[in-house]
Amino acid sequence: MFIKTINDFWKGVYDMIDKLLRISLDEVKTGYAYNPYNKIFTCLACDKEFEMGEMFTFNGRFYDASKAILLHIEKEHGNMLNILTSFDKKYTGITENQKELLFMIYNGLSDKDIAKKTGVTAATIRHQRFAFREKAKQAKLYLAIFDIVEKAVSERKTKVLEDELVNVHSGAKMVDDRYFISKSEEDKIVVSLFESLQPLKLKVFSPKEKKKIVILRKIAEQFEKDRKYSEKEVNAILKAIYEDYATIRRYLIEYGFMGRTNDCKEYWLNE
Repeated sequence: MFIKTINDFWKGVYDMIDKLLRISLDEVKTGYAYNPYNKIFTCLACDKEFEMGEMFTFNGRFYDASKAILLHIEKEHGNMLNILTSFDKKYTGITENQKELLFMIYNGLSDKDIAKKTGVTAATIRHQRFAFREKAKQAKLYLAIFDIVEKAVSERKTKVLEDELVNVHSGAKMVDDRYFISKSEEDKIVVSLFESLQPLKLKVFSPKEKKKIVILRKIAEQFEKDRKYSEKEVNAILKAIYEDYATIRRYLIEYGFMGRTNDCKEYWLNE
């Protein structure tokens, strides 16, 4: 049960990160998204909705949706700094020491006070604040440049689909070069290693990392989202694809394509 709870926690983290990457920077900072078509504010942390035109109560007082969403986030989730800095360094690029320093700056501590708490000089703290500011400038320009490129790609009538990178699955334990796979690479690997796609039949389970990930991704597609499987059901599905089903099952778990309870009684697909 403990392992299942941990897996559910990380699934929630991955889901939220995925949501944050799909919305604007301003929405990320406020902690909610607004849909102008249905006039609904949605909390990014828990998906609770606040519709314009309705009134909501907090501590015996009534508030409209635009104010209620802010009060909800503050009461239930704290501020967005807490939420965003709770993510791993691979998503934020911020170390634990840098997080601690950012919180002290956020809470209004002077360079001298921070220096005393951290055992360094005030000049060192000033240098770090300067480094934060320069990194933020770079990030802004990078986001602007990348957004221009992405917009051009999305608006182009004829897209070079084979050059598009395959999305990394949310359960990936460690994202590195082996996940840099283009659509054309994926297609070639699938054709070369699967003898049949309907029904899915694997010829050989390659030891090469990129090929292994493509194989596991393709096999993971055979499982339904939001469904729990017994080990017997998982084995039956995998055995029809490849004779060494135990190896495939182990790697699906190891690479985060699937999760399971500690007693191996329940398995599920990580989206």
